[in-house]
Amino acid sequence: MASRASLDKALGEARAGRIDAALRSVRAIVQRDRNDWEAVQVLAMLLADAGEFTQAIHHFGRVVAVAPNAAPLRNNFANTLLAAGRPREAVEQWRAALAVDPSYLGAYLGLTNALVACGDADAAVAAGREGLAQRPDWPQLEQNLANALEAAMRIDEAVALLRECVARHPRDARVRSRYLQAINYIDLPLADSVAEHRAFRECGEQAAAALAATSPGRARASGAGLRLGILSGDMRTHSVAYFALPLIERRGASVRLTIFSTGHAKEGDALRSRLSGLADEWVDLAAATDSAIAAAMAARDLDVLIELGGHTSGGRLSALTPKPAPLIISAIGYPNSTGHRSVDARIVDSITDPCSEPSQCTEQLLRIDPCFLCYSPPPDAPEPAMPLPAAPITFGSFNLATKISPRCARLWAQVLRSVPESRLLLKSQAIADACARERLLAMLAEAGVARARIDVIEPTATLRDHLGCYARMHIALDTLPYNGTTTTCEALWMGVPVVTLLGDRHAARVGASLLHASSCAEWVAATEAEFVARASALAADIAQLAALRQGLRARVAASTLCDQSAYAARVIAAIESFDAASRSSPRSSL
Repeated sequence: MASRASLDKALGEARAGRIDAALRSVRAIVQRDRNDWEAVQVLAMLLADAGEFTQAIHHFGRVVAVAPNAAPLRNNFANTLLAAGRPREAVEQWRAALAVDPSYLGAYLGLTNALVACGDADAAVAAGREGLAQRPDWPQLEQNLANALEAAMRIDEAVALLRECVARHPRDARVRSRYLQAINYIDLPLADSVAEHRAFRECGEQAAAALAATSPGRARASGAGLRLGILSGDMRTHSVAYFALPLIERRGASVRLTIFSTGHAKEGDALRSRLSGLADEWVDLAAATDSAIAAAMAARDLDVLIELGGHTSGGRLSALTPKPAPLIISAIGYPNSTGHRSVDARIVDSITDPCSEPSQCTEQLLRIDPCFLCYSPPPDAPEPAMPLPAAPITFGSFNLATKISPRCARLWAQVLRSVPESRLLLKSQAIADACARERLLAMLAEAGVARARIDVIEPTATLRDHLGCYARMHIALDTLPYNGTTTTCEALWMGVPVVTLLGDRHAARVGASLLHASSCAEWVAATEAEFVARASALAADIAQLAALRQGLRARVAASTLCDQSAYAARVIAAIESFDAASRSSPRSSL
């Protein structure tokens, strides 16, 4: 049997970001004794951390068969099944863990998330509530319960729960981060949103560390290439990775790029493999602690680090507290200020964040005009196609259902009233859940959209199938106050015009930025009345819609939105300029 010290050393290697070394040592132990069950369990955990889920599940299955009454073992097995995209099996393991040991409350953490992944958000809410009934004031479970409430289309309840949790734990950066993510979906007054994000700077753990932090040395020689790092939990088949791809692929030979990946991908993920091949160095930190991530970044002596997650689930802002790079920039993944003391700048443009208006961010704004994003169209998208000639005018949205706020629903109702017999087509992972769908339909009905006028498309298996669903839609309606991003680009690529309302914050102006960049600014409305007028005018001209279906893709492909080389050049030039300016006049902490 392996010594506990050997296994602990391997686990420490993994937490320090040296997963390959950890795997080598534990594999050697298991090869010597296939029935060293403690070592087999550690091997399974490390394989899961490395994203090798098939082998991890195999080894966990062997150990569970030998020790079926070990609740912590079933918990680890369930976490691996969930990460591998097998949530129903994960639920079975967590239920079994509670059956053998009702006092093992940790099972509620995973069970709540797994039930959401199974499309049963109400059951997830019940599981979260049950766990909190046995252990009240449990911030980690409260965050998971908030996930379930959002998936159940109970957004206001999720925000209220998180607000109460922040009040009880004002110095807990993770709790506040989850709260900030949630408030982007509600019609919170702009001043309140700004204040909440600025308050993140005052989290005690962060403030103390940031004030004591010192940036790495700035030893870049004149004319030397830029040492750039990218930190992301979404370096896989994910919208953030697709938007980052142009910069990664076309950054230029003088830029040395290190990608710090903190997330898992499904085995065989093609985009992850492509990104890994494009980087000068790929550092897998999925199993690493915040301090190990920070140390790994600091050890590369970067000039600039770009973080792509912000307060999203893929973000690791907490790893930035020790200031592991002299300049840290936030980009792409989060539609608001991070509020983090160590983040120096944020990539935006003059439409999302106008120069004429007060900044909503704690960071310095780097305006990458004309657009802060660049779209990478899918190579296997089907050809655009119109709905059938006899089909009624169909407006639609394939955005996250959580982005459909009550105000958004009322605006869409005005559009449908302006076009008699028109319909509304919806597609979102959340509304595959029957209870969540019922709540969304009830909200739309209360806003004035009769249920009889709404069609819902079930989730599709592939991106190509998803894009093919645009053939059922004439005109896309953007969401507010949180605009679509990938969905707007996809609709345009499929020949579907998108109508958006220019809002008062970054998240509510992304649609306008994308439409301007794609030479489609005529569909940006300044007022709700103009939004309705533009949508109804498009609906009145079937010939124009048919022409757009045939020609819009070519227009978008030739536009700024898809000019990947120009985009990468703009971003690198802005970073170089910011880096040069900071060297001549170092930015002080705010």
